[in-house]
Amino acid sequence: AMLRVVMTADLLRFNSRARACAILCWDFYLPTERRETLLHQLKGVGAILKVFPGTQQFDRIRAAICQEVAAFAESNDLFETTVVQEAADYLFEEIARGDDFVIDGESEKLHESFFDHLKTQKHRKVFDESIAKLEGHFVLQYNLVLQWLEAYIREKTLMELKEYIPETAALIMSKRYDPKKVIHISLRDELEGLKGTHQVLDKGKYSFDYNVLMRKLRAFAGQTVPRFLAFQERKKNLVESFAEELRLEEFRPRIMSSFVRNRLIDEVYLPMIGDNLAKQIGAAGEGKRTDLMGMLLLLSPPGYGKTTLMEYIANRLGIIFMKINGPAIGHNVTSIDPAEAGNAAAREELQKLNLAFEMGDNVMIYLDDIQHCNPELLQKFISLCDAQRKIEGVYKGKPRTYDFRGKKVAVVMAGNPYTESGEKFQIPDMLANRADIYNLGDIIGGAETAFRLSYLENCLTSNPVLNQLATRSRNDVRKVVQVAETGQRDGVEWEANHSAEELNEYIGLMEKLLRVRNIVLRVNQEYIRSAAQADEYRTEPPFKLQGSYRNMNKLAEKLNPVMNEDELNILILSHYENESQTLTSGAEANLLKFKELYNALGEEDFNRWESIKATFVKNNRLKGMGGNEFSQVIEQMEGIGQSLLGINKWLTGGGSDKNLKLPSD
Repeated sequence: AMLRVVMTADLLRFNSRARACAILCWDFYLPTERRETLLHQLKGVGAILKVFPGTQQFDRIRAAICQEVAAFAESNDLFETTVVQEAADYLFEEIARGDDFVIDGESEKLHESFFDHLKTQKHRKVFDESIAKLEGHFVLQYNLVLQWLEAYIREKTLMELKEYIPETAALIMSKRYDPKKVIHISLRDELEGLKGTHQVLDKGKYSFDYNVLMRKLRAFAGQTVPRFLAFQERKKNLVESFAEELRLEEFRPRIMSSFVRNRLIDEVYLPMIGDNLAKQIGAAGEGKRTDLMGMLLLLSPPGYGKTTLMEYIANRLGIIFMKINGPAIGHNVTSIDPAEAGNAAAREELQKLNLAFEMGDNVMIYLDDIQHCNPELLQKFISLCDAQRKIEGVYKGKPRTYDFRGKKVAVVMAGNPYTESGEKFQIPDMLANRADIYNLGDIIGGAETAFRLSYLENCLTSNPVLNQLATRSRNDVRKVVQVAETGQRDGVEWEANHSAEELNEYIGLMEKLLRVRNIVLRVNQEYIRSAAQADEYRTEPPFKLQGSYRNMNKLAEKLNPVMNEDELNILILSHYENESQTLTSGAEANLLKFKELYNALGEEDFNRWESIKATFVKNNRLKGMGGNEFSQVIEQMEGIGQSLLGINKWLTGGGSDKNLKLPSD
């Protein structure tokens, strides 16, 4: 139907109202000189278009005409701005082809019937006189003609001609009515067989009106679409502004470039963490639980990747990772109300915590280093980690109760129980009862092989040579470890292509790395063993040097294939010498203990270490006595007792030491 109109309606394809605007602008608004200039220009354009109808060389002239029509529309209230572009296009094409203005058959019908009615009723003279009195005021004249025509169609109930009133009024004003310019073609049609439901459809029929449809399309393209795009842009800006205000980009989980999916993570950590998250946020499919509850508590010394692992899992789950920094909150904060925080850092962390509550879904709340938090603060999470799944929060100064039943909200806490003062690591028993607790720094169940291997797998990216091996084939890494441990290459099939020289470098480096791994792992085990002891039961100073993945990576990055045995020993000792310097008064004792673990104690170091242990035991015993004058008496009596035991041993012939000295007193 639209194609029929476009192919046969000539310039009637332009809206009747737009054509009326063009007529009035051309005849009454444009100065004579400007009109003549445009007339000559457009006639030249028309000649070119006859030869080259597809040319687009006249955009500047079109734009100039559009400005003239726009100025005309703004100078009066006769036409809305939405018809300006169409009126300008019509004026361009009409004048370019040299014709007078075309007339719609419906406008002719209204024009003829109107003047016939005036003639029959003998009112033509009244009409002409009323118009003549407003000579020189074309706007007033045009409005008056509109009123005559509107009164006529109301009386004669010709409302179907209302759309053609502006064009008919313009024809009357400009005296351009010419039966030869009338185009008799219907711009309407009745379309049948349409499916669906819509307000413009009536039992599958659509009353097609070309002008009405084009007016809707122009309004859509000229008004609705720009406003919608402006709305979308504003919404986008508001969202970006609010996201920036909330700093959401900071909470998006990011995977570290050095993160390694090692065997320990695949076979041990992910299954056990997955089981816990299934209890907290639900499992997919038929196995989905309804009793969502629980918490995940990860323990380990520093440097074992607790935060990195959980951020990786949050990234893979596609949820927000809201990390709350325990040391920033501090031990003095007992409320989750930011207003009650004692400093700006604690207030910031509590605001992040309450923001996570406010998000309400798709978020992992990760409390890091909870050994620095007050147990009273941790107690607030008890109701969140049981079947109630509720917690009291304060967001932007307003207290709220958050209900997370059925929501993807996971609570994870991480801490280091091996602090300098173990008493500070206190988990409320009711919270611990609701938690699945795993120690990432110690061997879990029967995962000793995977745990020992994880030290090697994690540090490969730190060494430039072994990193090449890791990027080529993960399977070949384990084969290199196997060859380095057993010394047997027979029957080993490599997945990637490696030259003999490269294999020798890989295996040589892995042999050195195994030695480093063994001592780092021994340091880790000693650190955990020492930290677990109560001070009153110690027989030597506490051991505070650590053997974490971080230590392993630092050593691995300094290894090279040409390093000999002595250089390797110096590297390991130097590393832990530097680590011990951070312990100030405990530096000597810790370094000597490390040398004992590494079997590197010389005679002088051995005597010094024995002396330190003896002094520590004595001081520890005296500390238990209160450190007063009475303890000093006890100490003297013990000295006398030891001397008497020596004399007794000598007298009974059990002593062969000729240099044994008797007490002088």
